[in-house]
Amino acid sequence: MEIHGTLAWLSELGWVEGKNFTLRSQFAAGRDDRLPELVRSLVAARPDVILTSGVPAVLAAKRATTTIPILMVVEGDPIRSGLVASLARPGGNVTGLTLLVPELSGKRLQLLQEAVPGLRQVAVLWNPSDLSKSEEWKQIGTAGRAIGLQVQPLEVRDREALASAFEAAAKAGAGAVMVVGGALTYAHARVIADLAKKTRLPVMYPSTWFVVPFEHGGLMSYAPREVDITRRMAAYLDKLLKGVPPADLPVEQPAEFELVVDLKAARAIGLRLPRAFLARADKVIE
Repeated sequence: MEIHGTLAWLSELGWVEGKNFTLRSQFAAGRDDRLPELVRSLVAARPDVILTSGVPAVLAAKRATTTIPILMVVEGDPIRSGLVASLARPGGNVTGLTLLVPELSGKRLQLLQEAVPGLRQVAVLWNPSDLSKSEEWKQIGTAGRAIGLQVQPLEVRDREALASAFEAAAKAGAGAVMVVGGALTYAHARVIADLAKKTRLPVMYPSTWFVVPFEHGGLMSYAPREVDITRRMAAYLDKLLKGVPPADLPVEQPAEFELVVDLKAARAIGLRLPRAFLARADKVIE
C-alpha cells in the first residue's frame, strides 16, 4: 500500500499529520506470524481507524477488535476470506477497497506474451501460506491454458526461498515470471528485481508500486491506477475519521487500469520490447 500518496490526498481534505491527526505505523516485514502481536499493540493505543493491506493483516485486525473501524486494501476476495458480508453491505467494522478482478490474471499473461515474443512458459511466484491467494493461483492456471501458456508454480514462504525459486524457473526453461501480490513479495520487492536481473527473466508485477515509487527496479506492471487507489483510500479515511460507520461504506473495486514499463529494467536483462507493446503502455519510464 502506497501510504505517502494517501496522506497527500488526505491533506487536501483538511487532514494534516501532526496537526489534526497522528500516524502510528507497524511493519511485519513480510512475516504474517508477527501480525497478531503488531495488531494488539495498535489496538491498545485506541486509534480512531486502523489502515491495513492484505487479507492476513485485515483478518488479524478483525480478530483483535470489533469496534475500531478497519480500512483495508486487499488483492484477495474479501467475502470468501470472511472480511465482509458483501461488497454493497460489508457489515461489521471493515470496509475499503478490493483489487481483485478475475480478468486481471489473463490480461497480465497476455501482456507478457506481447512483451516476450515466442513465450511458452511462465513461472508464477506466490506464497501458498497466504490462503487468500489460492483462488488467484487457480485463475492464473486457467488463464494460461486458455492462451496456450504453460504455467509453472514457484512456491515461496520466506525471503530465503526467493533465490532458489528464480534459479528453478530459469533451469526449467521459463521465459518470464509473474509475481502474485502479498506481504512477502511486497516486503522483498528489491530482492525480486535483483534476482530477475541476475537470471535475466522478465517479470510482470501486480502493482505499479513494484515499478515506480521508490525505484524498486521492477520491469512492468498491469494494475489498478495507483492514483485512484490512494485517492479513494483518502476519501474513506476522511469519512471514517468524521464518524461514518464502516458498515455504511460499500467495498469498492477498481474501474481503471494501467500498464507501466521501465525501460531501464528491460535493458538490465537484455530485453528488447516490441514497439507495438510499448505503444500500449500508459507510462514508459526511460
